[in-house]
Amino acid sequence: MPAEHPSETTRRLRPVPAEPEPDRGPAPERAAAPRPAARPADAPTAPDPALSWSAPAAPGDGRPWVSFGEPEGYDGLARPRSLGGRGRPQAVAAAVCLVLGLGLVTGAVTGSWLAGDSGDGGARDAFTAAGDLWHSVPVDQIFPPTVQGRGAGPGGADRTWTRVAVAPDGDCAGAFDPLLAKVLDPVGCTRLLRATYTDATQSHVTTVGLLFTKADAAAMTALAGRFEKEGLGRRTDLMPLPYAAEGTVAAGFGAPQRASWTVSVLTDAPVVVYAVSGWADDRTVDEPEPAEQAMESGATSAPAQAGLGHEAQGLADRVERALRGNVGTPTEHPS
Repeated sequence: MPAEHPSETTRRLRPVPAEPEPDRGPAPERAAAPRPAARPADAPTAPDPALSWSAPAAPGDGRPWVSFGEPEGYDGLARPRSLGGRGRPQAVAAAVCLVLGLGLVTGAVTGSWLAGDSGDGGARDAFTAAGDLWHSVPVDQIFPPTVQGRGAGPGGADRTWTRVAVAPDGDCAGAFDPLLAKVLDPVGCTRLLRATYTDATQSHVTTVGLLFTKADAAAMTALAGRFEKEGLGRRTDLMPLPYAAEGTVAAGFGAPQRASWTVSVLTDAPVVVYAVSGWADDRTVDEPEPAEQAMESGATSAPAQAGLGHEAQGLADRVERALRGNVGTPTEHPS
């Protein structure tokens, strides 16, 4: 039997013989580098400028060039990106936004100047217009002959008030008790308008007044703040006086007959709105109660039980609405 020879089952990579290098001849001798001159012993030990990072490298001096690459970051998809060129696009975008924003603002301001509008001129015009209503609007629009008070009575009952007298317009001399006159003095008095109403049953009488002041918006705001902070509208020594008219159901409606009242200092008009109510049978009231308290649920005082707080507040609210309607401003009271 012939001898078995192992067979090769894998393919081997055969080495490829390298080509012989050409004969370049003997290498030239290198010139010996000059030895540095000896440094004097007293010479300073300052660093060689040629070894400084900032020293410019001369072409062909054999020194290696060192270059620092731009820092690399990553975007939202974890892809590498260069941070070196990041500032320019953002700076350009910011500059464009700034130019556009300045253009819009400048255009708006220029338009306001050209139109004579300073932005809050509408509010100032309404404030001024409200102060002129006393001589520019008929009395029947300020104090309508009949005032409907839907839901103005106790428990949301409807009310109807009929005007029985209108006082001649005039200044505020003698129109308020001395203490209330002193409180109102900082805003001044241009004109005082008053009218007296009675309810459908002629059981109650209510005087409503509009004091047109000489004050600006800041002074009216200050007075309103004082009324709120010091509770002046709830003090019985600061009740307004009623207007009694001879030959009407309100003929005997004087200071002793005051039962409930309200005072509202407007801040968007130079006007103080007030109302004071009482019984039409001339009865005196020992313990008058402000309308705010007389209207509270469960109040048991005589003015509260008679609904006189609702009479004063309801009528004052609707006269104030008529005032605002004449000047084109919305009412402050939703009821």
